[in-house]
Amino acid sequence: MRLDGRVAVVTGAGQGIGRATALALAAAGASVVANDINAEAAEAVAGEIGPRAVPCVAAIGTAEAADACLAAALDSFGRLDALVCNAGILRDRVLWNTSDADFDAVIATHLRGTFTCARAAARHWREAGHGGRLILMSSIAGQRGNFGQTSYAAAKAGIAAMARTWSMELARAGVTVNAVVPTALTAMTATIPALTELSEQAARGEALDDSVRQTMGIGGPEDVAPLIVYLASEASAGVTGQCIGIGGDRLSLWAHPAEAAHEISKGGWRADGIAEALGGTLAGSLQSVGIEMS
Repeated sequence: MRLDGRVAVVTGAGQGIGRATALALAAAGASVVANDINAEAAEAVAGEIGPRAVPCVAAIGTAEAADACLAAALDSFGRLDALVCNAGILRDRVLWNTSDADFDAVIATHLRGTFTCARAAARHWREAGHGGRLILMSSIAGQRGNFGQTSYAAAKAGIAAMARTWSMELARAGVTVNAVVPTALTAMTATIPALTELSEQAARGEALDDSVRQTMGIGGPEDVAPLIVYLASEASAGVTGQCIGIGGDRLSLWAHPAEAAHEISKGGWRADGIAEALGGTLAGSLQSVGIEMS
């Protein structure tokens, strides 16, 4: 699948999924703006790609950082075809130990950063008139919740909601919007206790078992990148508003939230009636929470 002549911006491209994505897009023929807060990392990725890549050093979150990424694409390559909103951080804490600063930092990078970058791209594409590909990064934590990830799960759930909303708002402009739900072992996930052993195994270069790659759907960053190449391509023109999971050998579609069941009480509900319904006819439809690797 070729992306010759296309231009992509990848935020958080210095390591992990962002780096693998930038390299895969370039290998498919795209020119790439490699954004990262770390100048050395951004320059290293751009240097590895060669003349069809430029670094853009900026801390994603502000409108100024978003404008800088867009300007780097237009000034260097004359257009923008795909934006991959990948930049992110973790500040994992249970609710009662989460500080304002930690919560704000995660929301600023993931949620506000996705918003500011997408807004800049949307404004450009509406004016340019040639359409585009907006590729966001959600998470299983945003779909299911995860212990100790208040701010991260909230941000990633918000990103999934933005993908669905923007797919409607940008349809007339020929822009598709999708959210990737990746499961990959990276420096960021290495801080999650449940993934520590697997992260160490991957860091040693050891192959992951089929049970990990297929049942759990966990792999490396390089396993996520092909989905982003596809979503950046013309082949994905008919796919929009979706949350698409990928990890290891597993590709999946996530269901959108929907009403699971309902009951009617003519004239409205009383508290005791609600208790009876939720403990009786609706009890079997109560929803589970948390990440299930199966």
